[in-house]
Amino acid sequence: MPLIQTPVSEFVLQETSLKRFFRSITPKPLWRLGGTALRRTVGWPRYAGETSRARSRRKQEGFFEKFCRGKGLDIGYGGDLLCGNCVGWDYEKGDAQYLNGIEDTSFDFVYSSHCLEHMVDAQIALRHWWRVLKPGGYLILFVPHRDLYERKKILPSNWNPDHKRFFLVEKDDPPDTVGLVPMLQQALPDGEILYAKECAFGYRVNQDGYPMGEYSIEAVVKKPRPGEALHG
Repeated sequence: MPLIQTPVSEFVLQETSLKRFFRSITPKPLWRLGGTALRRTVGWPRYAGETSRARSRRKQEGFFEKFCRGKGLDIGYGGDLLCGNCVGWDYEKGDAQYLNGIEDTSFDFVYSSHCLEHMVDAQIALRHWWRVLKPGGYLILFVPHRDLYERKKILPSNWNPDHKRFFLVEKDDPPDTVGLVPMLQQALPDGEILYAKECAFGYRVNQDGYPMGEYSIEAVVKKPRPGEALHG
């Protein structure tokens, strides 16, 4: 079985590298304006990103059957949608930190891949992502692992100048690294963290130093129903 169920073509890899380059030299307002205009005209192109790289491993683990039932929201999906029964939200729809216009308890699961590191205030973002989640549902987070993705301790990011923070699983490492578990415990005290783990399936570094395969932390947090006791 291949490490990545949907292999990333050389064209996609080259396009991703060009995208990172042009994004690094283009002022953010212009980048967003141009991207928003394009996507409103033709929609997001489909490409294999971090979510696609995790699909094979997740299928083996029964991830979709456990956590992705009902209607889902994929925040910051960028054309790489988690599954067919969720809708994508990206910046042409509004600020992902607040999700203005989405009613409370609207979704059975909420997923975000490589988006939380871009939020100005990550804790506010988490609370709003939690707000739109139904009781009994799952908040699923996928963020870059500092020691797999950046392999450095201090901002700026090697690969994306818009990153506001780095992540480890449990350990804060000031000034720029946040432990994902402590952040979740502080932002979502009523949540039940089912797991938070390093994901490095198929991990390698290419000739340009950019990581391939998985290089992330995955966490799943359950939103209890009224009266439901937390475990652990």
